[in-house]
Amino acid sequence: MKYLFASLALTLCIGSACSQDGAKKDSLAVDGPTDSNQVVYTKSLQTIMKEKGIAKGGIQIIIDKTAYTLEVYHEDSLLMSYPCVFGFNETDDKRQEGDGCTPEGKFGIRSQYPHKSWKYFIWVDYPTKESWSKFKKSKADGDIPSSATVGGEIGIHGVPEGYDNMIDDKTNWTLGCISLKNKDIEDLYKSVNSKTKILIVH
Repeated sequence: MKYLFASLALTLCIGSACSQDGAKKDSLAVDGPTDSNQVVYTKSLQTIMKEKGIAKGGIQIIIDKTAYTLEVYHEDSLLMSYPCVFGFNETDDKRQEGDGCTPEGKFGIRSQYPHKSWKYFIWVDYPTKESWSKFKKSKADGDIPSSATVGGEIGIHGVPEGYDNMIDDKTNWTLGCISLKNKDIEDLYKSVNSKTKILIVH
């Protein structure tokens, strides 16, 4: 089944910039999180930030690969949580190009732009110095081939039109990117900037 997802990802990613610390929450349906296991929202992240006077540079993103969530925080306050999916190898940390893994660690945003295939693309600044260290150690330890390359162009993006169900079904279909529903990537895209920090954990 993973190979079917990989095939889908390869088909959709051709010619595009896509490569290689919760309960599941439905975004956009209480203003901010509640104590319920099913957190729902009546307001968009953009609206919550505007009402609270939070600038784009004042938020942080935590992506949890185990919980399948992308959460947005201002200081210690959770503002929003979106369901998301990952690369077709959802378990491991990224070590090389083509391994289908979503990288773990601390990242920033390199760029962001509209995308013809999946709504918007928020380009994560992988590989970082930490990413390169992991890559070189993996080569030295013989865990990956000496010919391996580190990869790049990891981002947060939407899904092809009509495929929001892949998020609901937790279908890890990308080559290593983080994928949201299209209404969620639009909300997030309009709420972040180059100062936004990202933490990806497993």
